Amino acid sequence: MHSMRFMTNISQRRTRNKVLTGALGRLGLVFLLGWAPFQAPAQKPDTNFKPANANPFLVPEDSSIFRDKYIISELEKVQYAKYSEDLKKAALQKLLENQKLQTIALAQKLKTEQLQAEAARKESAAKRKEETQKQKIKQLEIAQLNQRLTLQQRTRNFLYLVVGLLATLGLSLLWLNRQLFKRNKSIQRLSIENLQKEQEKQQILASQNETLEIQVNERTAALKASQAQLIQSEKLASLGELTAGIAHEIQNPLNFVNNFAEVSAELLDEMNEELEKGDTDEAKAIANDLKSNLTKIASHGKRASSIVKGMLEHSRSGSGVKELTDLNQMAEEYLRLAYHGLRAKDSSFSVQFETDLDPQIPRIEVIPQDLSRVLLNLINNAFYASNERAKTDAALKPMVSISTRKLSDKQVEIRVQDNGNGIPEGIRDKIFQPFFTTKPTGQGTGLGLSLAYDIVVKGHGGRLEVESKEGEGTGFIVKLPFL
Repeated sequence: MHSMRFMTNISQRRTRNKVLTGALGRLGLVFLLGWAPFQAPAQKPDTNFKPANANPFLVPEDSSIFRDKYIISELEKVQYAKYSEDLKKAALQKLLENQKLQTIALAQKLKTEQLQAEAARKESAAKRKEETQKQKIKQLEIAQLNQRLTLQQRTRNFLYLVVGLLATLGLSLLWLNRQLFKRNKSIQRLSIENLQKEQEKQQILASQNETLEIQVNERTAALKASQAQLIQSEKLASLGELTAGIAHEIQNPLNFVNNFAEVSAELLDEMNEELEKGDTDEAKAIANDLKSNLTKIASHGKRASSIVKGMLEHSRSGSGVKELTDLNQMAEEYLRLAYHGLRAKDSSFSVQFETDLDPQIPRIEVIPQDLSRVLLNLINNAFYASNERAKTDAALKPMVSISTRKLSDKQVEIRVQDNGNGIPEGIRDKIFQPFFTTKPTGQGTGLGLSLAYDIVVKGHGGRLEVESKEGEGTGFIVKLPFL
């Protein structure tokens, strides 16, 4: 709309300028041709010329009269004609200059108007763009409002539906309740005597059930107590088997502590002698050796402390709290403890052992007390199986190995392998049952593998598997998940 008005104004101005320019041109030609002698002051061609009538007040203004009265020779006529022609040229030149100036002024004015029109056009375009943006913003706001209204409507409809369903469910329950109430009331009215007899029977049955429940609870408590005693005896038995191994493991770091302590005392005496001599360099060297010995004493003391701490944790009941544990260290430590414990118990016991531990295994969260019992039980069984076979096969070199490796499916595997007689296929499905054992009477409770299975599967969410071949050996595999 604004652009149409603007273009109309420009066309009107151009038409008006053309009309004015044509009129001015025509007026200039008329003035040049008809009134040229009077456009500038007349100048005589010859200043020395004096007409017969030399009175200047009698000289008329009309050129024809002037020419008739004062020009008397042809030369003067030629001069006057040339003078008149020069006046016309001067007037024409001045008119052209004026017209040129007017044309320049009109061009400048037109240019100014064009600039104003361009500015107005830009301003109009900016306003249109701003209005368009405002319209888009309004459309977006309207769309968002529509979305909100739609969401509110859907929410409202959903709430109505939920309320309707709840109301229907409530009415249904109320109706069912009333029906049941009516039915019960009618039954009570029709069979009061039967209900009384039934109540008497129920009272008798309730008293009998209470008596039976009390008896069952007492026997269940007795069985749980017996099972707890058996489990505790199994724990104490395993701890007793470790006693010799613990003493052997603690004796080594204690021997190191005693030896380094004696050497450190001798070094102190030498350092005092060097200080008395004034040899500070030698005294500093001895001090460095003494510091190294103290570091080794602290290291072996920590080793003994960690063994004692591990045994205390093994002996007490687990708290059920998982801790980050180094499985390689646990496996190697309990393998040595089990070996030295059996070795101290039976001097003829001679079974080799080896480890194949994967250094890439991360520290995983386990219950250390429980998992250590599992490893100790599996290792003791492996030593027992290999040693029993060696008693009947002199050419056999009994061997027990423990290995760890990281699986690709976020699991860690611990394998305890022996080269004993193996487990017969007919009883492999029973080895994890409570109180089942293949050992002679008095040598096993039958709870070791059952407890190990519960700890691995139920306590850690892992798996305990067995692989066995008769005459070749048995391998127990513990698979534990980790994050």
